[in-house]
This record gives sequence, structure tokens and C-alpha cells, in this order.
Amino acid sequence: MRVFLILFLLGVSTFGQIIGPKIFFPNETYDFGKIMQGDTAVHRFSLVNKGDDTLKILSVMTSCGCTVVDLPKKDLLPNEIIQLKVEFNSMGKTGNQEKYISVSSNDKDRPLVRLLLTGVVAPELSEAAKNLPLPKLEFTEEKFDFGAVKEGAILVHIFEIKNSGTQDLEIRNITTSCGCTAAMASSKLLKPGEKGTLKVEFDTTNKNGKLTRVITLTTNEPQNSVKTISVLADITKKDS
Repeated sequence: MRVFLILFLLGVSTFGQIIGPKIFFPNETYDFGKIMQGDTAVHRFSLVNKGDDTLKILSVMTSCGCTVVDLPKKDLLPNEIIQLKVEFNSMGKTGNQEKYISVSSNDKDRPLVRLLLTGVVAPELSEAAKNLPLPKLEFTEEKFDFGAVKEGAILVHIFEIKNSGTQDLEIRNITTSCGCTAAMASSKLLKPGEKGTLKVEFDTTNKNGKLTRVITLTTNEPQNSVKTISVLADITKKDS
């Protein structure tokens, strides 16, 4: 009976010492401060296996394509330390930034850890970014006035646009300030130096007085991704 009790207690003691793999980051948040748009913030998070079994990193995912990671190895022995390198490319970004890095592993107690990279991106381009190939949307005119028109007329104007930059220009979205106005680009992609058109239609049905309608274009231009143009008309009611 005494032998059985001793063996039982030894078994309990041994079982209590089984820890398994344990993921640990001394710091899970890093603030890169303020950088200029176009600069790259780099940080290395220390990753430690504080367990007594091999820690396996199953995946590392980021919340934005602007953030990339470099993991030197995926299997860590007990007490082994590695550096998880994170790079944030601020091109096209401005203002406060929060980027997450999700690390999943075989740690049963903490299978998912979210690291946070924060900071502020100033709107001015860095010197390095100024030398990079960039797209640039230009209009030959930013406003068109139809003048005096009768209510009910469908007004059409074609704006000329151009990519005066040195990289492909993508028109990602076009919106108008009113359902009575529609806008369509001849192409959503313009090569450097290529020209295109933006056709705008303004339906004046049930409209009256001096009106302005705004068309907003969102592009991949880093510093000024949102641009607007407008059409105006002085609408009078039809003769009854």
C-alpha cells in the first residue's frame, strides 16, 4: 500500500511539471514614433519559448499588405530566443497607424498572440520617396459650368485626365454627390504619360436654381489619393 502511494505521488508530481511549449514576447507593442510618408519603420520583436517542449510557429499574419514579417525559423527549442522582424512601409499612409501581427503556435494556453505596431506618418514625402516612381492624376480642367439650362435636360461633359507621374495610375473609386449625377472613366488604369477621359452626366429632372455637383476620384496616388471635380448649372423650370 505504501509503495502504491509513493508511486502515485511521484506520478502526480511528474504530471504537474509538464508544461509544454510556451510562447512569450517580452514586449508585444512597439511605437515607431513619427516618420515621413515613404519611410519604412523596422522593429524586431523578441520571441521566446519559455516551455519545456518544442514551440512550433504555425502562421504569422499581418493586418495590412503594407506590413511584412521575417521569421528566421518556425521551431523553437525550450528557452530558445529568436527575433521576429517587422517592416511597415508608410507609402500612401498618413496620420495615426495601428498595424497588427497575429502569431499562432502550438501553445495550448495561448494559441494566438497579437502584436501591435503603432506610430504617426507625416503627410510630407520623405527624400527617399520623392525619388521613387509615383503616379499622378491631372485634369485639364477641374470645373465645368453648363450655364443656363432648362429643367429636365441631361447634361453631358467629358473631362480630360492624364497620368503625369512615372508609375501606373489606378482609379480605384468614383463617387458623385448626387444620384442625379453619374461619372465613368474611359479606363481605370493609365500608364505613365497616358491620357483618358471622365464622362459626367447630370440629370436636371426636378431640379431648380444654381446647383453644383461634385465628382470624387480615389486613386493610388500616395500623397493626394482623393481628388474632386465639379459641374455647375443654372436650372430654370420648363414653361408650363
